[in-house]
Amino acid sequence: MRRIILFCCVLLVLSCKSKKNIVENTTTIIKPTEVAAVKKDRAYDLGKRLLETCNTSRFKPFSSAEATEKVRQNATKEKISIICKKINLRNGRFQGLTLLDITHNKITDEYTFRYNIDYEKKMFKRELYVTVDSENKVSAISTKEISPKPL
Repeated sequence: MRRIILFCCVLLVLSCKSKKNIVENTTTIIKPTEVAAVKKDRAYDLGKRLLETCNTSRFKPFSSAEATEKVRQNATKEKISIICKKINLRNGRFQGLTLLDITHNKITDEYTFRYNIDYEKKMFKRELYVTVDSENKVSAISTKEISPKPL
């Protein structure tokens, strides 16, 4: 009798299992030719200007037409110099940027450009992420160290 009741309980639990909701993918990786040249140039120029600051120690602040207020407040000369010291000790001098991919967020209409950062020392790999909003202003800039993949 216990087995029958236990079997019915298990059957009841399995039959009431909810369906999985299908989540629509809101971001897509797109080709560089599908993005307006203004957005590509803005992301590349501001990212390169920020990283060249580590080589020259001269930072030209972003204008209100180039970046959002949040980015302008966070990109101060003091904060950038602290970050540059850490990066220069670990990676050496900045040499250039290479575009890896572009991601488009359909909901917010933002484009995220992912660049590979080339440094003198090739031991540690870093990437630069620049987000450009619908008004062609940079709304986020960040770097990330990519951990090496084990063989």
